[in-house]
Amino acid sequence: MLFRSRFSLVLVAALAVVACGKKEEPKATAPAAAANAEEKVLNIYNWPDYIAKDLIANFEKDTGIKVNYQTFENNEGLQAKLVAGNTGYDIVVPGSVFVKAQIDAGLLKKLDKSQIPNYKNLDANLMGKLVGVDPGNEHVIPWAWSFTTVAINKAKVAKALGSTPMPENAWDLVFNPTYTSKLKSCGIAYLDSPTEILPPALHYVGKKAYSEDPADHKAAGEMLAKVRKDIRLFSSTMIDDLAGGKACAALGWAGDFIQAASRAEENKSGVEIEVLLPKTGGLIFFDTIAIPADAKHPNNAMAFINYYLKPEVSASQTNELGYPTANKASLPMVTPEVAQNKAVFPDEANLGLMVPPEALGNATRESMTAVYTSFKKGK
Repeated sequence: MLFRSRFSLVLVAALAVVACGKKEEPKATAPAAAANAEEKVLNIYNWPDYIAKDLIANFEKDTGIKVNYQTFENNEGLQAKLVAGNTGYDIVVPGSVFVKAQIDAGLLKKLDKSQIPNYKNLDANLMGKLVGVDPGNEHVIPWAWSFTTVAINKAKVAKALGSTPMPENAWDLVFNPTYTSKLKSCGIAYLDSPTEILPPALHYVGKKAYSEDPADHKAAGEMLAKVRKDIRLFSSTMIDDLAGGKACAALGWAGDFIQAASRAEENKSGVEIEVLLPKTGGLIFFDTIAIPADAKHPNNAMAFINYYLKPEVSASQTNELGYPTANKASLPMVTPEVAQNKAVFPDEANLGLMVPPEALGNATRESMTAVYTSFKKGK
């Protein structure tokens, strides 16, 4: 795990550069012939545990393009690399709340949709939800979507709570001292990122989840300070933490929690993990496929995006990882077990309660980072 402090100095400098203004928009590269002329190499930078096991090997076999695959731990780290330039990457997977600032700063290349015939498979409704961060859907497509929520180890939480009943609102388990003071005995885990923790905290205290007001951030920080002593782990992924028993309650991503449940079942550990649907709603997020402006192999990147949008490829992602994609054509290939899991595809009632993502400006991210850093340090 890369702790937030490793990025603090770099991120401050990075945000300053972004704030200076918009760079000239890089033009989309020429299709077809240019792709054949490129070196058969593709460098991908993605989140951990976020790709079907055979996807890379199958893409390499199908195209002859050699993939170099590396991972990052949070959006702040990716942002710092993009701003610094010369990343060496051809595909990156930023969270949607960071995308608009990256586009405005000229950090992402426009997609050449003429090289992506499978673009037609994308769900127009889901793509419409990205227009606020990517006007005209010109720069990114969804890698996956899910929601931020709470998951528990059912047996350990029941034991730790004792005679105290489960709360009506799942957020109480990680934000309310009445519950966190009991669950600290078996371990509470938080995602290690300001922009992953502050929005649900803001939502919990009745503020706008993506509020730009520093006073709102302070109010969320005051709530978080009351439970700081009860938080055991700050992690980039909850999969091993939950499956291995390091944590009994976690604030994180539903898709990762589903993988944790599957891993615990595979290990025959007897651990039963439940993904909860908060009464006041979770926070929907999109992670997106983007091409850095300085990508050395943009046409190979376009070929990868087109491959990813094959229905069977997108379906394998959802079936294996528990993360839906925006590929509408893949839905008939999703297994019934996954399709009927409300933690993968929430029903209309729960979906209606969820908070959609919004773009976070530089000043907002700086304010959230300051509050989060103080909270994590226990100040």
